[in-house]
Amino acid sequence: MPELTYAGAVNEALRRILTEDPKALVFGEDVAAPGGVFGVTKGLQRSFGARVFDTPISESAILGGAIGAALFGMRPVVEIMWADFTLVAFDQLVNQAANIRYVSRGELTAPITVRMQQGSAPGACAQHSQSLEALFAHIPGLRVCMPATHQDAYDLLLTAAATADPTIVIENRTLYHRDRQPVELGRPVQPLGQAAVRRAGSALTVITWGAMQFQVLAAAETLAARGIDIEVIDARWLRPLDMSAILASVAKTRRLAVVHEAHTTGGLGAEIIASVVSAGIMLDQPPIRIGTPDARIPAAPSLAAALIPDAARIVAAIERVFALVEVGS
Repeated sequence: MPELTYAGAVNEALRRILTEDPKALVFGEDVAAPGGVFGVTKGLQRSFGARVFDTPISESAILGGAIGAALFGMRPVVEIMWADFTLVAFDQLVNQAANIRYVSRGELTAPITVRMQQGSAPGACAQHSQSLEALFAHIPGLRVCMPATHQDAYDLLLTAAATADPTIVIENRTLYHRDRQPVELGRPVQPLGQAAVRRAGSALTVITWGAMQFQVLAAAETLAARGIDIEVIDARWLRPLDMSAILASVAKTRRLAVVHEAHTTGGLGAEIIASVVSAGIMLDQPPIRIGTPDARIPAAPSLAAALIPDAARIVAAIERVFALVEVGS
C-alpha cells in the first residue's frame, strides 16, 4: 500500500479514471503541462496525451464544455482552481447541468465531475477563502462531497466520476501536501452518500466535514481527557446526506453539535439540526452550531484565526453544553 500525499491520492484517482475509461477527460486552467496550480495533476498529460489539456481562463467555458462533452458521451473531470471562481459560471451548474436529466425526461444525463478547492489558508483573501458547499448542496440534481482523508481523496473522486449526475468534489488546499499516509489503490468504487464514524463516543455526537474534522478530532482528545467522550462523524457526502448514520448516532448520545468552517448563517449545520429535530429524537440539551461568524475572511492569518473555529474553541463550546447539564442536575 503506497504512502501518498493527499494531492498524490487525487492524482492516482485521476490516473485510474483515465486508464479505465477511454472516454474520460481531464481539463481546466493549467492542469496539463504545468500540472495544476497545486501540482495535483502533475504528469497526467505526459501519460494520457490530448485527453488532459489546458483551457482558457474562463470558468463558464470549462463547465459549458464539460456539459457539452458529457452530452456526447464523454466523462469529463474538470478543475476549477478555487471554489470562489465557480460563481462566475454558476448558471452552467445550476440551470444547465443540474437540470439536464429532468428537462430531457431522463433521456440525457450530464455525468461531469467538478473538482475544486476551498477554505482558508494563510494569506488567502476574501475572494479565495470562502466555504461554499451549502450553495452547491442546495441545488437538486447536483451531488456534493468533501473528502478530508487521503483515502477519501482517492475513493470519493472515483465515486464521483462513476456517478451519472453532475458531482462537485470540494478539496482543501491545506491538505494537499501536509503529510503522507497509506492509501489503498485499486479497491472497488465505493457507494455514494455514506458518512464515516471517525471516532466512536457516547456523550455527544459531532457532525463535521472537510478539513475542519481534524480540529474536531483534536478537540475530542482534549475532551476525553476531561471525561467527555464525543462521537465524531465525517458527513463526507453533503448531497446526499447520510441522515441514517447521523440519526443513529444522535439517538445513542442524545446530544448534537455540528462544526464546519463555513459561515454559520444558512450553513448545512442548520439543515442537519433541523432534520434531527424533525425526526423526533429526544435530546438532553439543545443542539449547537459551531462555525465561522458572518464576516469576510481577512487575509491576515492572525485575523482569520480569530474567526475560524479551532480545537480550543470547539472544546470551549462543548464544555459549555456539559456545564449546563451540571447546573440543571
